[in-house]
Amino acid sequence: MVSSVPGRHANIPVPSVKGFVHINRFYDRERDGISAKILPGEYYVTTADEHILTVLGSCVSACIRDKVFGIGGMNHFMLPKNYKDDSEDFNVSDAARYGNYAMEHLINDILKNGGRRENLEVKIVGGGRIIASMSNIGMKNVQFVKEYLKTEGFEILGEDVGDIYPRKVAYYPLTGKVKVKKLRSLHNDTVLTREEEYANTIEQKPVVGDIELF
Repeated sequence: MVSSVPGRHANIPVPSVKGFVHINRFYDRERDGISAKILPGEYYVTTADEHILTVLGSCVSACIRDKVFGIGGMNHFMLPKNYKDDSEDFNVSDAARYGNYAMEHLINDILKNGGRRENLEVKIVGGGRIIASMSNIGMKNVQFVKEYLKTEGFEILGEDVGDIYPRKVAYYPLTGKVKVKKLRSLHNDTVLTREEEYANTIEQKPVVGDIELF
């Protein structure tokens, strides 16, 4: 079956998970298959044979899957903390609430689509300090996600976090394989611009509503 959605989704298999029509999916020549690319503030869950891609600067991605059934997904988020604020007291209620929201959405959608909590394996990527003059929001994001996972009882199977480089990430939920390429130099400011715009958005529009983990 192919998608009836015109444009970028033409001739792409219909997503097996509802609610992700807005995600950019395309035929990926490098991987000879379908890939879904997520931007800051987005997440994607799949039950199909496809990769999930993103580029991280200060943000963090959690790559989570049911290792038995191969259902998994990846998010891309940061805490709503101003880059210029170098305070170590980042675990305030709004920031923690936002991080919980980002993580729980991903996990809940995996569970809704057949995953089992006891089968979940987790890998984390990102949190680079890509601009030396900025506060180290990257490591604050890493600290948050590690604390969150510990509190929820999840073991981190693998990680590539911190440092000073942006990262290209490709996650394959069927096998759990994560490929990370560190970008030693930025040819443009796309990563930085996207994250600054995202940070401004979440500062101005904090998350509303509550969500409970299955």
